[in-house]
Amino acid sequence: MFSTATSYKNQHYSELKKECLEDKKLFEDPEFPVTNASLFYRKPPPGIVEWKRPREISDEPHLFVEGISSHDLNQGLVGNCWFVAACSCLALKPDLWQKVIPDWKEQEWDSQHPENYAGIFHFQFWVFGEWVDVVVDDRLPTINRELIYCHSKVNSEFWSALLEKAYAKLSGCYESLDGGNTGDAVVDFSGAVTEAINLEAEVFHKDQEKMDNLFEDLLKVYDRGGIISCSIKASPSEIEAWMACGLVKGHAYSVTAVKKVQLGHGLMAYFQNKTIPLIRMRNPWGKTEWNGAWSDSSAEWERVGSMERAKLGITVENDGEFWMAFTDWCKYFTDADVCHLINTSLLTIHKTWHEVVHFGSWTKHSDPLHNRCGGCMNYKQTFLQNPQYLFDITKEVDEVLISLQQRDMKIHRRIGQGENLTLGFAVFKVELNRKYRMHNIITQMNVQMSKYINARTVFTRVTLPKGRYIIIPSTLKPEILGEFMLRVYTDVDSGCRELTEHKPRMRCWSAFTGYPHAVSQIYIHAAEGLENQDSTGGADPYVIVSCEGRSVRSTVKADTLDPVFETRAIFYRKKPRKPITVEVWNSNVVKDQFLGQVVLTGSLKDSTKPQRLQLRKRGRAMADEMPGSITLRIVTCTELTDM
Repeated sequence: MFSTATSYKNQHYSELKKECLEDKKLFEDPEFPVTNASLFYRKPPPGIVEWKRPREISDEPHLFVEGISSHDLNQGLVGNCWFVAACSCLALKPDLWQKVIPDWKEQEWDSQHPENYAGIFHFQFWVFGEWVDVVVDDRLPTINRELIYCHSKVNSEFWSALLEKAYAKLSGCYESLDGGNTGDAVVDFSGAVTEAINLEAEVFHKDQEKMDNLFEDLLKVYDRGGIISCSIKASPSEIEAWMACGLVKGHAYSVTAVKKVQLGHGLMAYFQNKTIPLIRMRNPWGKTEWNGAWSDSSAEWERVGSMERAKLGITVENDGEFWMAFTDWCKYFTDADVCHLINTSLLTIHKTWHEVVHFGSWTKHSDPLHNRCGGCMNYKQTFLQNPQYLFDITKEVDEVLISLQQRDMKIHRRIGQGENLTLGFAVFKVELNRKYRMHNIITQMNVQMSKYINARTVFTRVTLPKGRYIIIPSTLKPEILGEFMLRVYTDVDSGCRELTEHKPRMRCWSAFTGYPHAVSQIYIHAAEGLENQDSTGGADPYVIVSCEGRSVRSTVKADTLDPVFETRAIFYRKKPRKPITVEVWNSNVVKDQFLGQVVLTGSLKDSTKPQRLQLRKRGRAMADEMPGSITLRIVTCTELTDM
């Protein structure tokens, strides 16, 4: 994967290192110089900054001291607890940090061969859908010979400080890291899909069933290598304010374990099999811990056997890591970021998702047909001008994960434009045979609406029945420009693609075969009172809508004489005088039975309101009625871009 990583600023690590070794000099990065511009754009550090190389700070510098650990990190002067929390999470995942810190053995200081050291390092981040390789020199900002930003507990370990420098370079300067979202940093470390959970709004701690389901979800995420972080909302005056319980407001915590902990001692614990859901967190400060139930020295731990405590690694020291009962976690924390490492590999025992990624943009154009920045559904006149993405659910029911991500805006903070756009998306169930962009909402159903928030990523999961759907991503207000990445995950290939055409193309053979003069949309809602077809007094009906040799068939509705079809079809009609037929059939192993039909003219003069029509026979006997009726709606237009 990393052989294809894009080199940031066109700086190639191996080439630059080779040049430095040949010239016997230490690397000095011209793209991130040791100047104030690399430190801040508004608020300078509290003191005289000196940029020092690790050898000037420690006699024996190392990338790692006794490996990498979530306990390595401490937050510095800049308010980037969110980034440090993400680093703590990263340190727990060898398969991830070895991607972010590539060639880590080769990058380590070699005391036996100091001549191989060139003062250059590189790190890799997942930026808007691609891995980017960022080169930095080893000059780090200090005040009084001490690192002022992210640093390890051991002053001879430098992986976190160098990683932070690469991230600051990517973001414009160190001050650009002041304030952010842990989930975003985790995505930059992994390419994961982040899901924001509002613990405050959902009030999980007051609903045992909801809380149990949330715990099982988080346990599954944690066990499958996902990353979780959390925080407590704070007003501007409360940022990093201590609460009586020991937690800190407006501060990001990394979740380092999610466990069902065995209660009891010895064999009694084994036979009783009582467990309690606990969650372990780490404060990026490396100190200041929760002091309530299940804190380091609380009496609750007496309910847990010594073997279980040893397995959990319980330590009574102010190291910033602590356990909480899951109920208390849901009660005190207001927000959680859950980063799912979506498995798309077939070589695994875990669920495999099918992924589709689209890159798009909200752009402005004077012609409504070409405008792509229509705002949310509140702006009915322009909403459908946004980009549209069609996908199919081919299983009877399928869970769909949708992630809408905008470009990171931190790099624009220095010019006062670092705020995220407010964005979201809507999902519509549409006609089974739709191939062109939607221009009007007639009977299409809005089945899912995300929240519109000014976050880098908006995520939702939804379970959908078989059918065809359209995702419409948008900004909250019209005429807001920006880029986005849309990721869609389904169990099987959904054929997700962007809709760019507005209507059928006029081709060279259209003069011979004809070009559509009208478009009709048919919505089949339901049927009632169908004729019995089996010994149990039921039927397995489905409906077929046909027009000019093309047809759309609904799914079969099992064992009912009053099926609800909720089926839509759209036809571009070359011969508008030819009728549209709607037939109802009974599915049968041997031979399907005809249950009746209705014939529609699809004329502009016809009513566009819902109609209930009596089913009739076919052919010469079509005047004869059959048992049952069908409820439908049909709308016809001569302007092909009206639908």
